[in-house]
Amino acid sequence: MTSPLQWSVPTALDYFSTLVADDDTLNLAEAATALALDDVPRLDVQQVMAELDRMGERLRQRLPADAPPSHRLRMLNQYFHGELGFAGNVNDYYAVGNSYLHQVLATRRGIPITLAIIYMELASHVGLRVKGVSFPGHFLMKLRLPQGEVVLDPFSGRSLGRGELDEFLSPWRDRAGLAPDEPMPLDTFLGTASSRQILARMLRNLKQIHLEAQDLPRLLAVQRKLVALLPDDRVERVELDQWLQQIRDGEGPATLH
Repeated sequence: MTSPLQWSVPTALDYFSTLVADDDTLNLAEAATALALDDVPRLDVQQVMAELDRMGERLRQRLPADAPPSHRLRMLNQYFHGELGFAGNVNDYYAVGNSYLHQVLATRRGIPITLAIIYMELASHVGLRVKGVSFPGHFLMKLRLPQGEVVLDPFSGRSLGRGELDEFLSPWRDRAGLAPDEPMPLDTFLGTASSRQILARMLRNLKQIHLEAQDLPRLLAVQRKLVALLPDDRVERVELDQWLQQIRDGEGPATLH
């Protein structure tokens, strides 16, 4: 007599690992949404993706097919920041929910990186190739228009000039060992971030939040996702092993890191 088939529900880690297994099929918005599954197991990731598609299609239908890129960008900014009301959550910047796409969609408030992911997703519906920029301290976006490259702040949609970018970089001047009058090598900070790099930055943001809160279960869930996302990153794997060993030794999260 044959035994019945055994079915098991994939864990949040299993699902995330599948989404990020191959760069060619990695969907940034979907993988970013899946980061919340440990906290919200019943979250319907595909429903979130469908909501993003509906938002993008509403904007696309308002634009003539021959609209120039500059007009598409103006309409996108008006739609995203004006009509939809997306903005930075300046009152509760370090809340975990700011890193969860479904919650940012619901509240219209987030941090630069989550706002950027939603913005980039909507931009793709109107033929704009907006890229993420893993700028120190403040995630940015960039877009090449016929008149040149534009750097955008996800908080406001404003294009940023050299002076504003230098101001963003000023806290890192000392860390870089630069003299007060020595210019920052700005171009080195404006490279395009891959989907995998963006997800890693999101996870490291969450890791820091959970570490400071001494929230061990969430901390380990995030670290396991980092190892799945960056399988060749020895530092992340060693860190996970060290934390697990400390747990086996009975040490608390305050001693981790």
